[in-house]
Amino acid sequence: MTERKGVVKFKGSPLTLVGNAISVGNKIPDFTALGNDLSAVKLSSFTGKIVLLSLVPSLDTSVCDTQTRRFNAEATRLSKDVVVLTVSMDLPFAQKRWCAAAGIDRIITLSDHRDAAAGLATGMLIKELRLLGRAVFVLDRDGLVVYEQIVPEITHEPDYPSAIGAVRNMLD
Repeated sequence: MTERKGVVKFKGSPLTLVGNAISVGNKIPDFTALGNDLSAVKLSSFTGKIVLLSLVPSLDTSVCDTQTRRFNAEATRLSKDVVVLTVSMDLPFAQKRWCAAAGIDRIITLSDHRDAAAGLATGMLIKELRLLGRAVFVLDRDGLVVYEQIVPEITHEPDYPSAIGAVRNMLD
């Protein structure tokens, strides 16, 4: 498995990402994560939809909370042809509780805690923490990456307008 050092940092300290880097024009290898009901959910099950894939370390942190709430709000203004997925290492039960408390109803949260399959497939698994790095990928209807943003400092938020703009460009 490929390791990349220093692509992301936590409070200035370099971390190691595990998995192959994904970039525009690639397909993210199919992965399975757990839905809030413990069902197996494959990335490939969203083929035919535009997918905004938001990776966060943990919904229990302020930046991840903000990011997920922001994408949920943005999703209310997007076509039904768009699916927003937020993947974290949080347990499905914790994700379900968090979503209920936060009023999250337009995105799908998925747990990568069991196999770290999403982290490895996207090259965003942080070796030192066994958490996901903060990243946003936008996939076209065929699953090709048309936009990717790896947030270099995981305590920072992503560039929301650019990510949503990439989604809107495919809807025009």
